[in-house]
Amino acid sequence: MREQAWQRVRFPSRRGGRRRAVSAAAALAVGVGVMTTGALAPPAASAAARPDTVRQGLNALVHSDGPPAALASVKDRDGRTRTYTAGVGDVATGSKVPRDGQVRIGSNTKAFTAVVVLQLVGEGKIGLDAPVDTYLPDLVRGEGIDGRHITVRQLLQHTSGLPNYSNHLGDDVRYFEPRELLDIALRHKADFAPGTKWEYSNTNYVLAGLIVQKVTGRPLAVEMDQRVIKRVGLRHTYFPAPGDATIREPHPKGYYRDSAGAPLRDITEIDPSWGWAAGQLISTNSDLNRFYTALLAGRLLPPAQLAQMRTTVPAEKTFGPGARYGLGLVSKPLPLPCGGVYWGHGGSFPGYETRGGATDDGRAANVAVTIQLTDEAARQRVDSVVNTALCG
Repeated sequence: MREQAWQRVRFPSRRGGRRRAVSAAAALAVGVGVMTTGALAPPAASAAARPDTVRQGLNALVHSDGPPAALASVKDRDGRTRTYTAGVGDVATGSKVPRDGQVRIGSNTKAFTAVVVLQLVGEGKIGLDAPVDTYLPDLVRGEGIDGRHITVRQLLQHTSGLPNYSNHLGDDVRYFEPRELLDIALRHKADFAPGTKWEYSNTNYVLAGLIVQKVTGRPLAVEMDQRVIKRVGLRHTYFPAPGDATIREPHPKGYYRDSAGAPLRDITEIDPSWGWAAGQLISTNSDLNRFYTALLAGRLLPPAQLAQMRTTVPAEKTFGPGARYGLGLVSKPLPLPCGGVYWGHGGSFPGYETRGGATDDGRAANVAVTIQLTDEAARQRVDSVVNTALCG
Protein backbone atom coordinates (compact mmCIF):
# COMPACT_ATOMS: atom_id res chain seq x y z
CA MET A 1 0.00 0.00 0.00
CA ARG A 2 1.32 3.43 -0.95
CA GLU A 3 2.01 5.59 2.11
CA GLN A 4 3.08 9.03 1.02
CA ALA A 5 5.22 11.11 3.32
CA TRP A 6 4.85 9.42 6.73
CA GLN A 7 5.14 5.69 6.15
CA ARG A 8 3.22 3.63 8.66
CA VAL A 9 3.11 6.41 11.28
CA ARG A 10 -0.33 6.61 12.84
CA PHE A 11 0.03 7.79 16.47
CA PRO A 12 -3.56 6.98 17.41
CA SER A 13 -5.16 9.03 20.17
CA ARG A 14 -2.22 11.41 20.47
CA ARG A 15 -2.86 14.86 21.83
CA GLY A 16 0.14 17.02 22.73
CA GLY A 17 0.24 19.70 25.41
CA ARG A 18 2.38 22.83 25.25
CA ARG A 19 5.04 21.31 27.47
CA ARG A 20 4.11 17.66 27.82
CA ALA A 21 2.16 14.94 26.10
CA VAL A 22 -1.31 14.11 27.39
CA SER A 23 -2.12 10.43 27.83
CA ALA A 24 -4.09 8.70 25.12
CA ALA A 25 -6.91 8.07 27.58
CA ALA A 26 -7.40 11.80 27.94
CA ALA A 27 -7.72 12.39 24.20
CA LEU A 28 -11.06 13.88 23.27
CA ALA A 29 -13.30 11.42 21.43
CA VAL A 30 -16.14 12.96 19.46
CA GLY A 31 -18.90 11.57 17.30
CA VAL A 32 -19.06 12.42 13.62
CA GLY A 33 -22.65 13.65 13.55
CA VAL A 34 -24.13 14.96 10.32
CA MET A 35 -21.55 16.24 7.86
CA THR A 36 -22.46 19.53 6.23
CA THR A 37 -20.78 21.63 3.59
CA GLY A 38 -19.21 24.88 4.77
CA ALA A 39 -19.17 28.18 2.90
CA LEU A 40 -17.06 28.25 -0.22
CA ALA A 41 -15.12 31.15 -1.64
CA PRO A 42 -16.75 32.48 -4.81
CA PRO A 43 -15.17 31.22 -8.02
CA ALA A 44 -13.42 33.53 -10.45
CA ALA A 45 -15.77 35.40 -12.77
CA SER A 46 -14.54 33.44 -15.78
CA ALA A 47 -15.74 30.22 -14.16
CA ALA A 48 -19.13 31.52 -12.99
CA ALA A 49 -21.02 30.19 -16.00
CA ARG A 50 -19.98 26.58 -15.53
CA PRO A 51 -19.97 24.14 -12.60
CA ASP A 52 -16.93 24.58 -10.39
CA THR A 53 -15.36 21.13 -10.44
CA VAL A 54 -12.96 21.88 -7.58
CA ARG A 55 -15.91 22.84 -5.37
CA GLN A 56 -17.66 19.64 -6.38
CA GLY A 57 -14.53 17.63 -5.67
CA LEU A 58 -14.13 19.01 -2.16
CA ASN A 59 -17.80 18.39 -1.40
CA ALA A 60 -17.34 14.79 -2.50
CA LEU A 61 -14.29 14.38 -0.24
CA VAL A 62 -16.21 15.25 2.94
CA HIS A 63 -19.33 13.28 1.98
CA SER A 64 -20.38 10.39 4.21
CA ASP A 65 -17.42 8.86 6.11
CA GLY A 66 -14.77 11.16 4.62
CA PRO A 67 -12.58 13.71 6.41
CA PRO A 68 -14.46 16.31 8.48
CA ALA A 69 -13.08 19.19 6.40
CA ALA A 70 -11.34 19.87 3.11
CA LEU A 71 -9.62 23.09 2.03
CA ALA A 72 -8.10 24.15 -1.28
CA SER A 73 -6.28 27.05 -2.86
CA VAL A 74 -5.97 27.24 -6.64
CA LYS A 75 -3.90 29.71 -8.67
CA ASP A 76 -4.14 29.95 -12.45
CA ARG A 77 -1.30 30.91 -14.79
CA ASP A 78 -2.43 34.55 -14.68
CA GLY A 79 -2.10 34.69 -10.90
CA ARG A 80 -5.82 34.65 -10.08
CA THR A 81 -6.45 32.70 -6.89
CA ARG A 82 -9.55 30.90 -5.62
CA THR A 83 -9.93 29.44 -2.14
CA TYR A 84 -12.43 26.82 -1.05
CA THR A 85 -13.64 25.07 2.08
CA ALA A 86 -16.01 22.15 2.64
CA GLY A 87 -17.23 20.31 5.71
CA VAL A 88 -16.85 21.52 9.28
CA GLY A 89 -13.86 22.90 11.13
CA ASP A 90 -14.85 21.40 14.47
CA VAL A 91 -17.15 18.37 14.56
CA ALA A 92 -18.12 19.06 18.18
CA THR A 93 -19.47 22.56 17.47
CA GLY A 94 -20.14 22.41 13.72
CA SER A 95 -18.14 25.60 13.22
CA LYS A 96 -17.13 26.69 9.74
CA VAL A 97 -13.80 25.77 8.23
CA PRO A 98 -11.48 28.81 8.32
CA ARG A 99 -10.80 29.90 4.76
CA ASP A 100 -7.17 29.10 3.89
CA GLY A 101 -6.69 27.89 7.45
CA GLN A 102 -3.38 26.68 8.78
CA VAL A 103 -2.63 22.94 8.81
CA ARG A 104 0.32 20.73 9.64
CA ILE A 105 1.95 20.15 6.23
CA GLY A 106 4.06 17.10 7.11
CA SER A 107 6.58 16.11 4.48
CA ASN A 108 6.19 19.27 2.43
CA THR A 109 8.77 20.34 5.02
CA LYS A 110 11.31 18.22 3.13
CA ALA A 111 11.14 20.53 0.13
CA PHE A 112 11.96 23.49 2.40
CA THR A 113 14.86 21.62 4.01
CA ALA A 114 16.19 20.59 0.60
CA VAL A 115 16.08 24.21 -0.61
CA VAL A 116 18.19 25.33 2.36
CA VAL A 117 20.74 22.56 1.72
CA LEU A 118 20.91 23.40 -2.00
CA GLN A 119 21.35 27.11 -1.26
CA LEU A 120 24.37 26.15 0.86
CA VAL A 121 25.60 23.97 -2.01
CA GLY A 122 25.38 26.99 -4.29
CA GLU A 123 27.38 29.01 -1.74
CA GLY A 124 30.12 26.37 -1.70
CA LYS A 125 29.47 25.44 1.94
CA ILE A 126 28.10 21.94 1.28
CA GLY A 127 29.15 19.47 -1.40
CA LEU A 128 26.22 17.58 -2.88
CA ASP A 129 28.33 14.49 -3.45
CA ALA A 130 30.40 14.84 -0.30
CA PRO A 131 30.07 12.12 2.35
CA VAL A 132 27.97 12.81 5.43
CA ASP A 133 31.13 12.34 7.52
CA THR A 134 32.57 15.52 5.98
CA TYR A 135 30.13 17.48 8.14
CA LEU A 136 29.15 15.04 10.89
CA PRO A 137 32.29 12.91 11.44
CA ASP A 138 31.80 9.53 13.10
CA LEU A 139 28.14 10.25 13.87
CA VAL A 140 26.43 7.92 11.40
CA ARG A 141 27.42 4.34 12.23
CA GLY A 142 25.35 1.20 12.55
CA GLU A 143 24.77 -2.24 11.10
CA GLY A 144 25.51 -1.76 7.40
CA ILE A 145 25.50 2.01 7.99
CA ASP A 146 28.57 4.20 7.51
CA GLY A 147 28.46 7.97 7.04
CA ARG A 148 31.72 7.79 5.08
CA HIS A 149 29.82 6.08 2.26
CA ILE A 150 26.56 8.07 2.25
CA THR A 151 26.44 11.34 0.32
CA VAL A 152 24.36 14.47 0.87
CA ARG A 153 22.67 13.84 -2.48
CA GLN A 154 21.64 10.36 -1.34
CA LEU A 155 20.05 11.86 1.77
CA LEU A 156 17.98 14.34 -0.23
CA GLN A 157 16.96 11.71 -2.79
CA HIS A 158 16.20 8.84 -0.37
CA THR A 159 18.84 6.54 -1.85
CA SER A 160 20.97 6.27 1.31
CA GLY A 161 19.52 3.02 2.65
CA LEU A 162 19.05 4.54 6.11
CA PRO A 163 16.20 2.95 8.08
CA ASN A 164 13.15 5.14 8.74
CA TYR A 165 13.12 6.17 12.41
CA SER A 166 9.41 6.98 12.28
CA ASN A 167 8.65 3.27 11.84
CA HIS A 168 10.05 2.67 15.33
CA LEU A 169 8.68 5.49 17.51
CA GLY A 170 5.88 3.47 19.05
CA ASP A 171 3.46 5.49 21.22
CA ASP A 172 6.04 7.66 22.98
CA VAL A 173 4.52 11.15 22.64
CA ARG A 174 6.97 13.79 23.84
CA TYR A 175 9.54 16.29 22.69
CA PHE A 176 12.32 14.69 20.66
CA GLU A 177 15.74 16.17 19.97
CA PRO A 178 16.88 15.54 16.38
CA ARG A 179 19.80 13.43 17.59
CA GLU A 180 17.35 11.16 19.43
CA LEU A 181 15.50 10.54 16.17
CA LEU A 182 18.75 9.65 14.44
CA ASP A 183 19.74 7.34 17.31
CA ILE A 184 16.43 5.48 16.97
CA ALA A 185 17.18 4.86 13.29
CA LEU A 186 20.75 3.72 13.93
CA ARG A 187 19.55 0.93 16.22
CA HIS A 188 18.33 -0.83 13.08
CA LYS A 189 20.29 -2.23 10.18
CA ALA A 190 20.51 -0.50 6.82
CA ASP A 191 17.72 -1.18 4.33
CA PHE A 192 20.21 -1.45 1.44
CA ALA A 193 23.66 -0.30 0.35
CA PRO A 194 23.84 3.43 -0.42
CA GLY A 195 22.95 4.31 -4.00
CA THR A 196 21.56 0.90 -4.95
CA LYS A 197 17.82 1.53 -4.42
CA TRP A 198 15.21 4.15 -3.60
CA GLU A 199 13.29 3.94 -0.33
CA TYR A 200 11.51 6.76 1.49
CA SER A 201 13.02 7.44 4.92
CA ASN A 202 12.48 10.44 7.18
CA THR A 203 15.91 9.78 8.71
CA ASN A 204 17.52 11.23 5.59
CA TYR A 205 16.07 14.65 6.28
CA VAL A 206 16.91 14.65 9.97
CA LEU A 207 20.51 14.18 8.89
CA ALA A 208 20.18 16.91 6.25
CA GLY A 209 18.90 19.27 8.95
CA LEU A 210 21.79 18.40 11.25
CA ILE A 211 24.23 19.16 8.42
CA VAL A 212 22.61 22.58 7.91
CA GLN A 213 23.03 23.36 11.61
CA LYS A 214 26.65 22.19 11.66
CA VAL A 215 27.61 24.20 8.58
CA THR A 216 25.79 27.42 9.50
CA GLY A 217 26.11 27.30 13.29
CA ARG A 218 22.44 28.25 13.59
CA PRO A 219 19.19 26.35 14.21
CA LEU A 220 17.51 24.88 11.17
CA ALA A 221 14.32 26.80 11.98
CA VAL A 222 16.20 30.12 11.77
CA GLU A 223 17.88 29.22 8.48
CA MET A 224 14.59 28.06 6.99
CA ASP A 225 12.78 31.19 8.13
CA GLN A 226 15.36 33.59 6.72
CA ARG A 227 16.33 31.70 3.57
CA VAL A 228 12.89 30.52 2.46
CA ILE A 229 9.88 31.71 4.44
CA LYS A 230 10.73 35.42 4.61
CA ARG A 231 12.40 35.50 1.19
CA VAL A 232 9.21 34.65 -0.69
CA GLY A 233 6.73 36.19 1.76
CA LEU A 234 5.11 33.15 3.32
CA ARG A 235 3.10 35.01 5.96
CA HIS A 236 1.34 31.97 7.40
CA THR A 237 4.19 29.44 7.48
CA TYR A 238 6.35 28.71 10.51
CA PHE A 239 8.48 26.10 12.25
CA PRO A 240 6.92 25.47 15.71
CA ALA A 241 9.19 26.27 18.63
CA PRO A 242 10.25 23.47 21.00
CA GLY A 243 7.32 22.42 23.16
CA ASP A 244 4.71 24.27 21.08
CA ALA A 245 1.92 21.79 20.30
CA THR A 246 -0.57 24.40 19.12
CA ILE A 247 -1.42 25.93 15.74
CA ARG A 248 -1.16 29.73 15.93
CA GLU A 249 -3.68 31.06 13.42
CA PRO A 250 -7.27 30.07 12.50
CA HIS A 251 -7.32 26.41 11.57
CA PRO A 252 -9.65 23.44 11.23
CA LYS A 253 -9.18 20.81 13.89
CA GLY A 254 -7.32 17.64 12.94
CA TYR A 255 -8.71 14.19 13.69
CA TYR A 256 -7.86 10.52 13.96
CA ARG A 257 -10.19 7.56 13.52
CA ASP A 258 -9.23 4.07 14.71
CA SER A 259 -11.33 2.35 12.06
CA ALA A 260 -14.17 3.03 9.63
CA GLY A 261 -17.22 4.20 11.58
CA ALA A 262 -15.29 4.71 14.82
CA PRO A 263 -15.52 8.05 16.68
CA LEU A 264 -13.19 10.82 15.59
CA ARG A 265 -10.51 11.86 18.06
CA ASP A 266 -9.30 15.45 18.13
CA ILE A 267 -5.49 15.38 17.82
CA THR A 268 -5.00 18.97 16.70
CA GLU A 269 -2.56 19.68 19.53
CA ILE A 270 0.44 17.39 19.29
CA ASP A 271 4.16 17.88 19.80
CA PRO A 272 5.52 17.90 16.22
CA SER A 273 9.20 17.58 17.11
CA TRP A 274 9.33 13.96 15.91
CA GLY A 275 8.93 15.37 12.40
CA TRP A 276 11.63 18.08 12.63
CA ALA A 277 13.40 18.67 9.28
CA ALA A 278 11.29 15.94 7.72
CA GLY A 279 7.83 17.19 8.67
CA GLN A 280 7.38 19.84 11.38
CA LEU A 281 6.16 22.91 9.43
CA ILE A 282 2.73 24.52 9.69
CA SER A 283 1.39 26.43 6.68
CA THR A 284 -1.63 27.12 4.46
CA ASN A 285 -2.59 25.98 0.98
CA SER A 286 -2.00 29.46 -0.45
CA ASP A 287 1.47 29.68 1.11
CA LEU A 288 2.34 26.28 -0.34
CA ASN A 289 1.23 27.51 -3.75
CA ARG A 290 3.43 30.58 -3.35
CA PHE A 291 6.39 28.46 -2.24
CA TYR A 292 6.28 25.93 -5.07
CA THR A 293 5.62 28.63 -7.67
CA ALA A 294 8.57 30.68 -6.43
CA LEU A 295 10.79 27.60 -6.37
CA LEU A 296 10.03 26.62 -9.97
CA ALA A 297 10.43 30.24 -11.09
CA GLY A 298 14.03 30.28 -9.79
CA ARG A 299 13.43 32.70 -6.94
CA LEU A 300 14.93 30.40 -4.29
CA LEU A 301 17.77 28.56 -6.03
CA PRO A 302 20.39 29.31 -8.70
CA PRO A 303 19.74 27.50 -12.02
CA ALA A 304 22.37 24.82 -11.38
CA GLN A 305 20.94 23.83 -8.02
CA LEU A 306 17.33 23.95 -9.24
CA ALA A 307 18.31 21.62 -12.08
CA GLN A 308 19.81 19.20 -9.54
CA MET A 309 16.65 19.39 -7.46
CA ARG A 310 14.58 18.45 -10.53
CA THR A 311 16.82 15.50 -11.48
CA THR A 312 14.63 12.55 -10.54
CA VAL A 313 14.49 8.81 -9.97
CA PRO A 314 11.36 6.59 -10.02
CA ALA A 315 9.30 6.85 -6.82
CA GLU A 316 6.06 5.09 -7.69
CA LYS A 317 6.24 2.85 -4.63
CA THR A 318 5.40 5.76 -2.35
CA PHE A 319 3.95 8.47 -4.59
CA GLY A 320 1.95 6.52 -7.17
CA PRO A 321 2.02 5.83 -10.91
CA GLY A 322 4.47 7.94 -12.88
CA ALA A 323 5.85 9.74 -9.81
CA ARG A 324 9.54 10.59 -9.68
CA TYR A 325 11.62 11.96 -6.79
CA GLY A 326 14.27 14.65 -7.15
CA LEU A 327 16.00 16.29 -4.21
CA GLY A 328 13.08 16.95 -1.88
CA LEU A 329 10.80 17.53 -4.85
CA VAL A 330 8.33 15.15 -6.53
CA SER A 331 7.06 15.25 -10.11
CA LYS A 332 3.68 13.69 -10.83
CA PRO A 333 1.98 13.33 -14.21
CA LEU A 334 -1.26 15.14 -15.00
CA PRO A 335 -3.98 13.14 -16.77
CA LEU A 336 -4.73 13.54 -20.48
CA PRO A 337 -5.84 15.61 -22.25
CA CYS A 338 -4.23 18.06 -19.79
CA GLY A 339 -0.86 16.31 -19.79
CA GLY A 340 2.50 17.39 -18.47
CA VAL A 341 3.59 17.18 -14.85
CA TYR A 342 3.39 19.19 -11.67
CA TRP A 343 6.03 19.54 -8.99
CA GLY A 344 5.41 19.43 -5.24
CA HIS A 345 5.75 16.96 -2.41
CA GLY A 346 2.68 16.37 -0.29
CA GLY A 347 2.56 15.69 3.39
CA SER A 348 0.91 13.42 5.93
CA PHE A 349 0.82 14.16 9.65
CA PRO A 350 -1.54 12.94 12.39
CA GLY A 351 -4.71 14.98 11.88
CA TYR A 352 -3.91 16.36 8.42
CA GLU A 353 -3.07 15.41 4.84
CA THR A 354 -1.92 17.78 2.08
CA ARG A 355 -1.50 17.23 -1.66
CA GLY A 356 -0.56 19.52 -4.51
CA GLY A 357 2.13 21.48 -6.27
CA ALA A 358 2.82 23.78 -9.20
CA THR A 359 3.48 23.61 -12.93
CA ASP A 360 6.21 25.33 -14.90
CA ASP A 361 3.70 27.71 -16.48
CA GLY A 362 2.59 29.13 -13.12
CA ARG A 363 -0.48 27.08 -12.22
CA ALA A 364 -0.62 25.87 -8.61
CA ALA A 365 -3.05 23.98 -6.41
CA ASN A 366 -2.95 22.53 -2.92
CA VAL A 367 -5.63 20.56 -1.10
CA ALA A 368 -5.73 19.70 2.60
CA VAL A 369 -8.03 17.40 4.56
CA THR A 370 -8.36 17.11 8.32
CA ILE A 371 -7.58 13.47 8.84
CA GLN A 372 -4.44 11.51 8.04
CA LEU A 373 -5.25 9.26 5.12
CA THR A 374 -4.48 5.58 5.56
CA ASP A 375 -5.86 3.95 2.43
CA GLU A 376 -5.02 4.19 -1.24
CA ALA A 377 -8.53 5.00 -2.42
CA ALA A 378 -8.74 8.06 -0.15
CA ARG A 379 -5.39 9.34 -1.38
CA GLN A 380 -6.47 8.93 -4.97
CA ARG A 381 -9.61 10.96 -4.32
CA VAL A 382 -7.56 13.86 -2.98
CA ASP A 383 -5.07 13.56 -5.85
CA SER A 384 -7.98 13.69 -8.26
CA VAL A 385 -9.09 17.05 -6.86
CA VAL A 386 -5.53 18.37 -7.34
CA ASN A 387 -5.56 17.16 -10.94
CA THR A 388 -8.94 18.83 -11.51
CA ALA A 389 -7.69 22.10 -10.03
CA LEU A 390 -4.54 22.16 -12.16
CA CYS A 391 -6.27 21.11 -15.37
CA GLY A 392 -9.58 22.96 -15.01
